[in-house]
Amino acid sequence: MNQKALRTLEYQKIIDQLIEHAGSAPGRELCRQLLPSTNLEEVRTLQHETSLALSRIYQKGSISFSGVSDIRGAIKRLEVGGVLGPADLLRICKLLDVAARVKSYSRKEQADAEPDALDALFEALQPVSSLANEIRRCILSEDEISDDASPTLKSIRRAMGQMNDRVHAQLNSMVNGSARSYLQDPVVTMRNGRYCLPVKAEYRSQVQGMIHDQSSTGSTLFVEPMAVIRLNNELRELELKEEKEIEVILSGLSERAAEYAEVLYDDQVLLTNLDFIFARAMLSKSYNGTEPDFNDRGIIRIKKGRHPLLDKKKVVPIDIRLGDDFSLLIITGPNTGGKTVSLKTVGLFTLMGQAGLHIPAFDHSELSVFDDVFADIGDEQSIEQSLSTFSAHMTNIVDILAKADERSLVLFDELGAGTDPTEGAALAISILSSLKRRGIRTMATTHYSELKVYALTTDGVENGSCEFNVETLRPTYRLLIGVPGKSNAFAISAKLGLPEDIIEEAKEQLSQQDEDFESVISDLETSRITIEREQEEINRYKQEIETLKKRLEQKQESIEAQREKILREANEQAHTILREAKEVADTTIKNFNKFGKEGINSKAMEQERTRLREKMNKVEKNLTLKQEVRQSKKLRPEDLHLGDSVRVLSMNLKGTVSQLPNAKGDLFVQMGILRSQVNIRDLELIPDVETAPKHSRQTGSGKIKMSKSSSVGIEINLLGKTTDEAVAELDKYLDDAYLSHMPSVRVVHGKGTGALRKAVHNYLRRQKHVASFRLGEFGEGDAGVTIVTFK
Repeated sequence: MNQKALRTLEYQKIIDQLIEHAGSAPGRELCRQLLPSTNLEEVRTLQHETSLALSRIYQKGSISFSGVSDIRGAIKRLEVGGVLGPADLLRICKLLDVAARVKSYSRKEQADAEPDALDALFEALQPVSSLANEIRRCILSEDEISDDASPTLKSIRRAMGQMNDRVHAQLNSMVNGSARSYLQDPVVTMRNGRYCLPVKAEYRSQVQGMIHDQSSTGSTLFVEPMAVIRLNNELRELELKEEKEIEVILSGLSERAAEYAEVLYDDQVLLTNLDFIFARAMLSKSYNGTEPDFNDRGIIRIKKGRHPLLDKKKVVPIDIRLGDDFSLLIITGPNTGGKTVSLKTVGLFTLMGQAGLHIPAFDHSELSVFDDVFADIGDEQSIEQSLSTFSAHMTNIVDILAKADERSLVLFDELGAGTDPTEGAALAISILSSLKRRGIRTMATTHYSELKVYALTTDGVENGSCEFNVETLRPTYRLLIGVPGKSNAFAISAKLGLPEDIIEEAKEQLSQQDEDFESVISDLETSRITIEREQEEINRYKQEIETLKKRLEQKQESIEAQREKILREANEQAHTILREAKEVADTTIKNFNKFGKEGINSKAMEQERTRLREKMNKVEKNLTLKQEVRQSKKLRPEDLHLGDSVRVLSMNLKGTVSQLPNAKGDLFVQMGILRSQVNIRDLELIPDVETAPKHSRQTGSGKIKMSKSSSVGIEINLLGKTTDEAVAELDKYLDDAYLSHMPSVRVVHGKGTGALRKAVHNYLRRQKHVASFRLGEFGEGDAGVTIVTFK
C-alpha cells in the first residue's frame, strides 16, 4: 500500500485514535505498525476478531491491559542464567497479574456457550499465580526488599537496627555531653556510609577519631569518633551481609522465573495481541462501527457511511455504490458540497477495513480488498520543484496510470482542473476512459459538463452528485447516485444579489446545447425530488397498513380465542345439563315404575313432582340471574305496556305482554299459542324495529317513525374505526335513517389512506334503498365526507 495514499486519506489520524485505546506499551506499538492487508482471509480474520471483542465489551464492559510491558530482554537474561533486578521481577509479576485478570474476564457465564476465536487466546494464558505471589511477597518496590523475603535477611536487619541504636546512643551522648562545645552543629551526620560529628577545625585535637570529610570553607571537619569506629565497622559488615542475602533472594526468584521463561514469553505475546484486538474494538465502539462484508470482486456498497474524522453528530451519512453495474463514478456538485468527503470516505473505509478496523456505517456494508489505493486529492503545487497545480496533479496522475491495475482503487479530486477547461475536460475523459478499459475501479469529482455527458453516454460509467439547496444556498451533503449535478452558478449569484441583466447576459453566452443540457438536468432534479417525496408517502402508507394489519390480526386472534372459550364453556354446560337431565329422567322413570308396582300413591307422587318443580325453578332462577347480569338495564313495571314485544330469557322465546305485572312482578306473556306466567326479571324489552313488519315504512307507522326520528341524527362519524366496524355501524344507521323518512344523511369517513372511504362506497353501491351518493363539496367536508340520498 503506497504511503502517499495513506497520508492523503489521513489514515495516520485513525491510527493515532487507535493508539489511545491501547492499554500497554507493546499494544500501542502494534497499533502504530498496523497497515492494511491485501489478503482476503487475513482481513476477514481481523474483522471477525474485532467483532468478537466488541461483543464482549458490550456484554461485560471494557478490560484494562495496563501493566503489560516488554519483558523480552529479561527473559533473554533468564535463559542464559542471569539474575534479574527487583524492577524486572516486578514487571514479570504485573504481567502475570494482568494475565490472571484477563483470563477471569474471559470466563463465560453460560458453560454450554459455543467457543469462538478469542477463547483460544484467553485459554492459552497461564497466570502462574505461585510465581507472582512469591515475587510480591519478597519485593515491596523497585528499591525495597521485604524483611520476610528470608529468615536470614530478617535476622540481619534486626541486628542492623540494634547496631544503629547503639551508634546513635553513643554519638548522642557526645553531642549532649563533653563534645558539645567543640561541634559546629549539635547533630549526627553521615559521610561515606559512616556516622560522623561536625567538629570545628580549631578543636580538631579535642575530638579523637578519623576525619572523613571537611566543609568547602575548611571550618568544619567531619570526624568519626574513636568510640564508634568499631560499632560503625560492625554495622558496615551487617550491610554487606544484607546485600549478599538480597542477591541470594533475587537469584532464587530469577531461577524460579527461568523455569517459566517460555510461559512468560507466550503470555506477553498473547496479552499484547489481545490488547491490540480490544483497542480495535474500543475504537469501533467510539464511532458506532460495524463489520463490513468483504469481497475480491471490486464491489463497494456503503450504507449510510460517516467519515470517522468528522463530528458524528453533524456529519451527513452517504450511500455509495461502485463496481457492480459500473466501474467508474463521476461526482459533480458545488464547492464545499461534500464531493471530496465522499472520495475520502470510500478511500479511508477501504484502508480501515483492510486493516481489520470496523467502519462507521450500517450493517452489511460491503467493501472489496484492493492491492493498492491511489488518491490524487488536494493542492499539490510545489514552489521548490517549480510545479504548478496542474503540473503537480498531472505528475501524480502519470504515476498512478503507470502503477494501477485491475486490483487497484483510484480516486481523483477535480480531475483536469488547473488548466484550460476545454483541454482539461478532454484530458479527463481520456484518462478515465483508459482506466475504464483496464477494468480499474475509479471515482472522480469534477465541475466539467463534458464529463457529465460522458457518464450519461458511456456504458459502465455512472453520474453522481452532491445535492445543493438553492433556496438556502447550502449543500445538503447527500450523495445521489445516478443523477448528474446541476450547475447552480446563476441561481446562487441571483440569490446573492448579482443584477439580473448581468445574469441574463451570462446566459446568452451559453451555447444552445449547454442550455438544453442544464435544462434536462434541472427537470431530472425536479422529478427526483417529486419521486422521493412520493416514495416517502408510500413508505408512510405502508407503515400505516402494516400497523392496521397487525392490529386486525391481534383482534382476530382475540375474537378466535373468545369464540373458542365460549364454545368450550357452552359445550361443558350442555354436557352438564344433559347429564343432569338424564339423571332426573332416570330417577323419574324409576319412581314411576316403583309407584306403579306399589300402587297409586298420590301423596308420594305429588311430593316427587314438587321436588322436581323446585329443582327446575332453581335452575330457571340461576339462568334468569345470569341473564340479568348481562342486561344493561333492569326492567321496571312502568316500562311495560300491553302489546310490548319482549323476550323471555329463560326460554329464549319472543312474545307479547298480555297482562301488566302484579305487585310481585309476575305477568302473563303470549308466546305464539303458548301463554305463560313469568317474572319481570326474566324479561328483556325488544325494540320496536325488531318486530316491525317489513312493509311498516310503506304503511307509515307513526310509532316507528316517531321513535326513530327522535334518536337518529343526520350524520354518522366513522373516524378511527376499522372498515369492518365502520360498515357494520353504517348498516344499522342507514336502516334507522331510512325508517325515519330522512331524505339524505352525511357519512364522515375522513381522507387518510382512502381505505375507509372505499369500503363505505362499495357498501353503498349494494344498497337498494340508496338512490345516490357523492363526495362532499367545499364547505361540506370535501373528500372526507360522503352525502347519501335515499330513494
